[in-house]
Amino acid sequence: MSAHAILGSGSYAPTRIVTNDELSQRVETSDEWIFTRTGIRERRIAGPDESTSQMASAAARAALADAKLSPADIDLLIVATMTPDMPMPAAACLVQTELGLSADTACFDLNAACTGFVYALDTAWAMLASGRYRTALVIGAEKVSSVIDWSDRTTCVLFGDGAGAVVLGSAVEGSRARLIGSKLGSIPATSSALMTPGGGSAPASPDAPKCITMKGKEVFKLAVRAMDDVAREILVAHNIAPSEVACIIPHQANRRIIEAIAQYLELPLERFFINLDRFGNTSAASIPLALDEARRAGRIKSGDVVLLVAFGAGLTYGATLVRF
Repeated sequence: MSAHAILGSGSYAPTRIVTNDELSQRVETSDEWIFTRTGIRERRIAGPDESTSQMASAAARAALADAKLSPADIDLLIVATMTPDMPMPAAACLVQTELGLSADTACFDLNAACTGFVYALDTAWAMLASGRYRTALVIGAEKVSSVIDWSDRTTCVLFGDGAGAVVLGSAVEGSRARLIGSKLGSIPATSSALMTPGGGSAPASPDAPKCITMKGKEVFKLAVRAMDDVAREILVAHNIAPSEVACIIPHQANRRIIEAIAQYLELPLERFFINLDRFGNTSAASIPLALDEARRAGRIKSGDVVLLVAFGAGLTYGATLVRF
């Protein structure tokens, strides 16, 4: 592919913080139970009047400011989400209006669940490489709290809301954050492990839940296998040893999953950027939110190779390598 780079990043999280102690007043759980099994202490929850498109727009504004670009510079907008404001139009079209993007901007949503941002980044990269588009805004945004059964302690303790965004464009001499490579995939016959059964067009009983359902043990095993495999494959494909990766930004789902990946790759846990203790699992927003925070915290330095790696319902998986 042509040389392209991440020109800027931004993120947004709702102001409301819901702690494990607060959740323990709703369901039979405790801070100790949640933290020891997930690594999560708290999560951000959007207000009733706060939508996915609004959070996406806030993150996008921050990314544009970081890239020193204006809405007029964008001609491609992809929003990775499994929780759009409504079935149609796409959340991307609402973001387009909110940001004041041109009518010539291609806008669409992409749903690969928690792997959504990595899928969207690769999609934007390919579309830019075609020469038909100049600069892309790629956003991961979720209001997961809108599809949670708050009486189910196996899922309600895991998720949070938020958004992250990057601006992607042609790399020029001296550009940082050049994209190296990307690999995507999906494991067949695993859809029932993590899904929202009701609300779609498939025949279902009237009482089919419209909230996330999960087979925790099965998802854990599949996630570890998929993330380990795709991380190894992309590193081998680009002749990069695991020890050369300065920072790994994994999907923020469960600390135990991240610890297992670190062990299999024989890398210290300190090499992984982890913020799920404060945000929980924000699905497609997880990686861009963490990437923006890692950049601003100084965890990523010039010359660093950074690995983004994720899994999600489908079960989808993917990885992207970036050299800053």
